[in-house]
Amino acid sequence: QVQLEESGGGLVQPGGSLELSCAASRSISTIDILGWYRQAPGKQREAVATITSVGFPNYAESVKGRFTITRDTAENTVSLHMARLTPEDTAVYFCTAYYGGWHWGQGSQVTVSA
Repeated sequence: QVQLEESGGGLVQPGGSLELSCAASRSISTIDILGWYRQAPGKQREAVATITSVGFPNYAESVKGRFTITRDTAENTVSLHMARLTPEDTAVYFCTAYYGGWHWGQGSQVTVSA
């Protein structure tokens, strides 16, 4: 089992930056995949960025070049740095981990608005 606790998120103006962080309840070196998904109102949940246990990242086309996923094995955290945000990035962002199955955080609201 893995518990995931998210922090960060909030309201930001278009063009701004924001960072989300997620703390895992176990060593992330043992977790196959860590990542972030998001769900906008009326839309399906979609993958934003993932990172493997050896540190290989993968990004959705819509966020490539703007978002960066990183992990800290000493702190057992995974973070998502989001830059050049647009209103289309507004969503609830979920931290996720694959460890014998998918585990999810509670979600963190990100709102991009002037």
